[in-house]
Amino acid sequence: MRKKVLQYLFMLSIGFPLAFLLLLSLGRRWSFPSVFPQELSFVNWELLHQSDDRLFQTFFLSMAISLVVSLMVTSLAFVVSKEIAYSKYRNTFLFLAYIPYLLSPVILAVIFQYFFIISNLTGTFLGVVIAQFLIAFPFGVLIYVNFWNKQIKELENLSYTLGGNRWQTFRKVLLPLSKNAIVLCFFQVFLISWFEYGLTNLIGVGKIKTLTVSVFNFINEANIFYAALASCLLVIPPMMLLYINKRFIFIKR
Repeated sequence: MRKKVLQYLFMLSIGFPLAFLLLLSLGRRWSFPSVFPQELSFVNWELLHQSDDRLFQTFFLSMAISLVVSLMVTSLAFVVSKEIAYSKYRNTFLFLAYIPYLLSPVILAVIFQYFFIISNLTGTFLGVVIAQFLIAFPFGVLIYVNFWNKQIKELENLSYTLGGNRWQTFRKVLLPLSKNAIVLCFFQVFLISWFEYGLTNLIGVGKIKTLTVSVFNFINEANIFYAALASCLLVIPPMMLLYINKRFIFIKR
């Protein structure tokens, strides 16, 4: 009985904020002392294309940035983490990988900003992707590094001993074994990129507006209905990733 109560409370703690955001996204007027918005309609959702912020286009821009960053980090960190894991300087490299997370992303953006300005990368899609890559890449390395253990090394050497080349060893030995680590890295880096605000806002200089930046802009403007609408769009990809993770990864295990 207690377990069911805790489960229901957990579901309520997750479901209520989402339901409240959806309610606010449908609101038009909300004044004190009303508990709920005085008018509910789909007008806000119908204005996705027509508003100056164009949230629908912003959604796909954010998706593109997060997908590019997560794909780059997932693939490159896989290779680099292997070299670090088997290096005699492993601990030194891992220490360096933690350094970016000792500082705020905004401070990192200020440090990077000069180089982005002289490279004409500020306010560009490529600039934001590179900036997010710089903070997400060490995280990807940290996720992968524990995968490369003695057992994996022995299996890789065994494949070479049996006549397998690099590509065959990667495709038939390393890739199947690392599938869960690859998926975990992709999901985690995607979420880091998706919810990144400070660095994106500073390097993007207002020209590259991601969904997270738009949410904060609406909050600063005291436009709670548009902020709720943007927040509803903001939680869609994480919920999809959560469903995919549960449906196709944990079930297979």
